[in-house]
Amino acid sequence: MKKLTLDERLHNRKLKKAPFGLYNLLGRVWQLLFLKKYHVDVKYNYDFRKEKGPHILISNHASRIDYVFNALCLLPNRYNFVVGYNEFFRGHLAPILKMCQCVPKQNFTPDIYTIREVNRIIKQGGRIIIFPEGMSSISGANQPVAVGTGKFIKKYKLPIYYSVIKGGYLTSPKYNLQERLGHVEVVFDRLFTPEDLEKLTPEQIEDKINEAIYHDDYKWNLEKGYKFKHNGEIATNLHHLLYHCPKCHQDLVMKGKGNKIICTNCGNGATLDDTYKMHPLNEDCVIPNTQTEWFNLQRELIKEKIKDPEFELIEKVKLGMLPKYKNLTNQKTSEIVGEGIITLNHNGLTYKGTKDNEEYSFHLPLEQIPTYGMCTDVSRFYTFYKNQFMEFYPEREIVELFFLATEELHRLHNGKWQDFKFEK
Repeated sequence: MKKLTLDERLHNRKLKKAPFGLYNLLGRVWQLLFLKKYHVDVKYNYDFRKEKGPHILISNHASRIDYVFNALCLLPNRYNFVVGYNEFFRGHLAPILKMCQCVPKQNFTPDIYTIREVNRIIKQGGRIIIFPEGMSSISGANQPVAVGTGKFIKKYKLPIYYSVIKGGYLTSPKYNLQERLGHVEVVFDRLFTPEDLEKLTPEQIEDKINEAIYHDDYKWNLEKGYKFKHNGEIATNLHHLLYHCPKCHQDLVMKGKGNKIICTNCGNGATLDDTYKMHPLNEDCVIPNTQTEWFNLQRELIKEKIKDPEFELIEKVKLGMLPKYKNLTNQKTSEIVGEGIITLNHNGLTYKGTKDNEEYSFHLPLEQIPTYGMCTDVSRFYTFYKNQFMEFYPEREIVELFFLATEELHRLHNGKWQDFKFEK
């Protein structure tokens, strides 16, 4: 008998509602462990916890621990989470994801299996939680929801609720895996009734979701002033996110270490305090008001650069893929199977190199890559090619530059995943 691959076993599963006993047992234990630890305050603008029947909860994706901020605040209600497909191949996550009947989804690409299993769960009276951005926040603020979210929501004609997590990113930022304990606020509310969905187009639904769940942690905490405990490394690796110097206008020259981010070219820089506020090192430094503003400045600069028809990014990378038969260990996100060169330009993304000790290449047009996925921090990124997970480990600290350039090239060439329509 043929041995099934991990992928085949995953896609052969017929999912059920989240199990009552296990879900609530884990939930109550985690409530005791985590809600106090993270100093979580909850507000129910519309309290739907006692409502009967299936519904869908939409949440902004602030951090890697958003399941804590959503599920634990809604007990004893049970939810099936839609989770990144690749997470089911990681040994420390796969068992609990499967036991809790989480639904795998290949991010930023159509996934028929996901739709089929969500249908199955809803027919059983189950409830679904989705993070429509498709990936936890890179910058501290939202990305637009993935294309197709509106069509997906409209299809089910169910009550739609939402949550906004505030402080989640500052607790667990993308650029550094070390948690910083401070304060988290979670606000729950109603977004659509079934009657609302009947009247709205998929595009209108996406627009309303984008506005409802948008949040900027850095801007929020300028007002709140919550302090976040850290081990003196609050700025370490921040340059993975903020790579451009606003003073000398050079890319890939910033360095974040300890509580400072400094330009290695001109000395421009800032110190971060316990609230993440940036204080210029001296009066000659040029520092944006918040990290999000700095991030958005980089995006605007990329928009100008890609107007050049010869624009191109080239980087040497290692290529990672998911294992066929045995889960990843040691919190790895893929197995290295080759190395080569990736090239991004107005034609799309191309990889040329090796895979499994043989020559290998592939090309993705811009219309197929609105953005990339990012499993853990800003050191590597992934996409899918013919339903195969492809993760790139760049030689330089250049991931965010590839992200911004890809997203804006996609938009410039009339890709479907466009920027927000409202003023942030």
